Amino acid sequence: MDMNSAPHLPVEAAAARGGDGDGVPRHVAIIMDGNGRWAKARGLPRLEGHRRGVEAVRRTVRAAGDLGVQTLTLYSFSSENWTRPRSEVLDLMNLLRRYVREDLADLHRAGVCLRIIGDRAGLDADIRALIEESEQRTVGNNKLTLVVAFNYGARQEITLAVRRLAVEVEAGRLRPDAITPGHIEEKLDTAGLPDPDLVIRTSGEKRLSNFLLWQSAYSEFVFLPMHWPDFDKAGLEQAFAEYRGRERRFGGLAGQQQAAR
Repeated sequence: MDMNSAPHLPVEAAAARGGDGDGVPRHVAIIMDGNGRWAKARGLPRLEGHRRGVEAVRRTVRAAGDLGVQTLTLYSFSSENWTRPRSEVLDLMNLLRRYVREDLADLHRAGVCLRIIGDRAGLDADIRALIEESEQRTVGNNKLTLVVAFNYGARQEITLAVRRLAVEVEAGRLRPDAITPGHIEEKLDTAGLPDPDLVIRTSGEKRLSNFLLWQSAYSEFVFLPMHWPDFDKAGLEQAFAEYRGRERRFGGLAGQQQAAR
């Protein structure tokens, strides 16, 4: 993966238009759906669909950098995916291992900062070690922040955030009536990251599936009929074209946000 020449959109330029400088969303989140259906339609095993899905991840990370996205969040494995057949879960874990081992050096050279969100308890020790190594090695990079939601569920994330606040209240460090949305955001896995401007889901399904429920309160949504293994730069550009046609009001009146600037 070669992203050394990928342009980086300055935060100031994006903020000037509410996070979408020149129509490019600053933060894009993707629900990567359809690997199994892609494989079934071709008479292939589900594992092959997941393998092709990893290739789509590589294409998409490269394309996001080329197009000027600052943060890309990918929903790779949900906390509900453990209910899938054990053989498939093991295949997905092995694909994660391969992706990190094979791509980490390239991501680092390209200036990508890798961040993994989700529950790490219960993961195999070698996977936890890979996650920690990848985050520590790339922490200083600033061309693109790649967030991988792994063993992630938004309801669980919010529940844990509330528990952390409850501990502070019980200890007397925080009054219940002083809690603000900002306090909750600080306790989420995504603390410090901007909310997604655009959420994309492939395969034609139209639901969030427990993904970034808090953070996507004012995100734009684009649902594409293509399965994830077919996703590429053209698919990303198609979603951006639809995004540019939206008027983001954040609860205000039409034109109010732009006039305020």
